[in-house]
Formats: sequence, C-alpha cells, structure tokens
Amino acid sequence: MSGYSEIQASGRDGAPAPDRAPTPVRTPPPGAHALVVGATGITGTALGEQLVAAGWRTAGISRRTPTVEGVAHVPADLFAGDPEALAAALADLRPTHVFITAWARQDTEAENIRVNGGMVRDLLRVLGEQGSLQHVALVTGLKHYLGPFEAYAQGEVPDTPFLEDAERLPVENFYYAQEDELFAAAARHGFTWSVHRSHTVFGFAVGNAMNMASTLGAYAAVVRATGGEFVFPGSLAQWNGVVDVTDAGQLADHQLWAATTPAAADTAFNVVNGDVVRWRRLWVRLAADLGVEPVGPGEEPQPLEEQMAGAQEVWDRLVAEHGLAEPDVTRVASWWHTDSDLGRPMEVIADMTNSRLAGFTGYVSTERALLATLQRYRDARLLP
Repeated sequence: MSGYSEIQASGRDGAPAPDRAPTPVRTPPPGAHALVVGATGITGTALGEQLVAAGWRTAGISRRTPTVEGVAHVPADLFAGDPEALAAALADLRPTHVFITAWARQDTEAENIRVNGGMVRDLLRVLGEQGSLQHVALVTGLKHYLGPFEAYAQGEVPDTPFLEDAERLPVENFYYAQEDELFAAAARHGFTWSVHRSHTVFGFAVGNAMNMASTLGAYAAVVRATGGEFVFPGSLAQWNGVVDVTDAGQLADHQLWAATTPAAADTAFNVVNGDVVRWRRLWVRLAADLGVEPVGPGEEPQPLEEQMAGAQEVWDRLVAEHGLAEPDVTRVASWWHTDSDLGRPMEVIADMTNSRLAGFTGYVSTERALLATLQRYRDARLLP
C-alpha cells in the first residue's frame, strides 16, 4: 500500500491545492424560477447552493425544510400517487426550470417503476399545465447501464466506458420509466429536457440513503473507537481496477449548464468528475485522513452491513464523547448502498463525450473533493 506521495494532495509550494476547476456562475435567464425536487438530498443541497449563489429565484420540494438559505420550502408529497393533492400543493408555483433529483426506493423494481415513474408523470403533468416550463433536468445514474438493484451488475453488462447512446438493457428499470415520462411530457408541453446519469455521488447532506462519503467516515469512526482495522469491504475487482465518481458540486453545475446552454438541450449525459482513481491507492490516503489503519480486501467482499451490525451502540458513545449532531447512525451511514458500489465485480467508468462536445469543461479531483467533503462533515459535527 506504499507509493502515495504527499505532493499528490498539495500544490507545488506545499499549500493545499484546489479540488476542482473554477465553477462558472450560471446566470439565470430573465424571469427564471428554479424548482429543485429533492432539495435536502446530496444533489439537491449542492444544486440549491449554486442556484442561490448565482442569483436564481429558487424553491425546493422536500419533506424537511431545505438547509440552504434562500431556497423557499414547498412541502408536497410527491410519492402519494395523488395528482389532485399535488396540484393543490404546487398551485401557482409556475417554475421555469425544474431539477428532479429525488426518488424513493421500493421493495421491487416493479414498485420502483410505479412509484418513481409515477412521480415524474404526476409532477410534470401538474407543472406542465401551468404553462411556464422551459427546461426540466432529470438526475438518474449508472444503473441505466448496470441494471436495477434486483439484477445489479448481473448478466450481460455493456463494456466500459459506458457510452451515452448505448441501448437500454432488456430488463425493467425505473430510470427508463422516468426518462419515458420526461420525454412524453416534453413533447406534450413544449419544454426542453436533459438527463444526467451520475456515478456514485459524494457530497454533503444528512439522512440521504446513498451517501458513500459519510458512510466511510462513520465506518472509520466506529473502527477507530473499537481499535479495529479499516478493511476495504468490497471486491478485488473494485480494489485493483479504476473507477470514476461524481462530486455533488460537479453534478449541480452540470445541470445548470445544461439548463442554460442551447447546445445541451434534449440530450442524455453521463456526469463524472473527469478523473479516475484506484481504491487501493485512495484507501490509504482516506485512512490517513480518518486516523485508522488501512487493510485491503479479502478474497470475497466483507459487507459493511454485516460488519457494522452493532454500530449504533458505538455511535451512541461517539455522540456523547464528541457532541455529534446526529444520534442515529443510519442517517449518517448507508451501509447497503456503499456495499453495492464497492462490491461490484467489474470496474465501472462512464464516458462524457456528449458533455465535452457541447462545451462542458467542469473537472473535479476526486481525492481532494472527497477529503474536503469529509472535513465538511467534521466541521458540522456529523463525524468526529
């Protein structure tokens, strides 16, 4: 596990280097009114921050009040399957730009399709009839190529890097259902659209069901408190191969770019940071930052969901000792989701040709952004 050089995480003069290329300000068009669907998630939080900073009038649909100052809260139940109640909750909202970043996991893919496809259909029916929509962005992910959770990375998977014009897999997939509802609504109501297929998203949010950054931070905290080792829980393929991921700020900027760039209209994009990493190198750097001893994988994955079965008891002690702000470890760590990402039997990389040809130049250093995200969690007393 040797070979890591400190110069990789610092500038030539030894000062901390930036973790991303400068993010342009995506100035709102005249009269623009943005609506973020899922405003308290990893993606929605980063998007709200960028919208407000750029001067957009911004509202957010979420169960909890958005944490970003300047995002007006719109309480609405998107998943109840009640279009009339949704229409009442969104009456006279009249957004021009809608960013759909939310979904609700169900027990089966058929239920995922019914609930999540239905959410997009009902939402765009209500908002489309208000007559104000100019653009709708839909965030999905690489399950577009890997298949749904029920058949995740099983059967025939396209070669990497995943290409944006690849044919759909011959399986049920709620991402396909959501896309189809988006396309139909755009044709009916006359707005442009974009689809943003992110990889594993790193960012800052609490209570999100798919949060690898805080999950690994919580895992390290429990290991450190119990005198254990920071064992890579995934597969040998993930450990030895190369992988890309998506920083939440990169994903937010990509959505704003697509919403304000005519060349990006009516296009599906992959969205990743622009670099690739190897976990066997990144794990050592991550362990050093988190104060634990790194250990590589075994012959078979060692799932966090099993390793951390008793984590709440340890977390209770950490909350008391460090004054942590979140007492429920399951609102900080999503063991199952990190297991699914790190346990894949192949390397996964996404091609960004559509973005590059249309002029998107965003770039993020995965290692530096991940370490910065972990520090943000520590500063917020969500990690010790």
